[in-house]
Amino acid sequence: MIATENVNFDKVNKSAVLQQPFPHFCIDGLLDEDFADEIYQAFPSYQDALSQGHEFTAVNEKRKIQITDANKFPAPILELHKILASREFISRIEKMMGIPNLLPDPELTGGGIHETNSGGHLDVHVDFNYIPEKKLHRRVNILIYFNKDWKEEYGGYLDIWDKDVKTRHGYFAPQFNRACGFATSEISWHGVMPVTCPPSMMRRSFAVYYYTKEAPEHWNATIHSTIFKARPDEWMKANLAMPIESALREAKEVVDSIKKGIKGILNK
Repeated sequence: MIATENVNFDKVNKSAVLQQPFPHFCIDGLLDEDFADEIYQAFPSYQDALSQGHEFTAVNEKRKIQITDANKFPAPILELHKILASREFISRIEKMMGIPNLLPDPELTGGGIHETNSGGHLDVHVDFNYIPEKKLHRRVNILIYFNKDWKEEYGGYLDIWDKDVKTRHGYFAPQFNRACGFATSEISWHGVMPVTCPPSMMRRSFAVYYYTKEAPEHWNATIHSTIFKARPDEWMKANLAMPIESALREAKEVVDSIKKGIKGILNK
């Protein structure tokens, strides 16, 4: 039985959704305090997470580990995963966001346990918008933070940007038992400011994404992966680092395609 009593549904019901520059919300104390503490205590160390998940080392996303396999979740985190995928919880999110027929992703594509070490960051981006294999449209992101005694100088804030990534409309500290969420779209530009916490700490969160079989209004049938943009003060990244990495990635894709073609010929 799923312990949905560990969620403070009154806070979800009364949460205000800010509409600019795109629908987003912030809920403090989403989970029962004792349950949230159990999850906090259950998070793996950075080294343990490194052995279980995938570490990002690119220009746009660095020193972040992601564990999506629910079979590797400690019991409290597995319980959280089940709660967030429950119909009782999802129905509240549908009502709050005004998006019906939301579906969870059992495989947690791109979600699950996230841990970012000191020196890590996630550049401003819009998320991938469609899973072709499942024919699902990405509609809502929810991020729950499990960081105690997080100071402003530690960075790691979630920041919300306008459609041109010129003006920051809001930023949220990754405080313990805080949930931030938003409707994903072609203008839902967001990122994680550089993490500058002591090496002994990590920025910890659990991420879930919800989908619909129905396409969102105004969808133009363009499927894309994650799209990154530099912040206004990141001239070097915008004009040098990001173009170079993009060129290297494209070159690798060409080489991999050639290798695949050659292998196919040799196997005939």
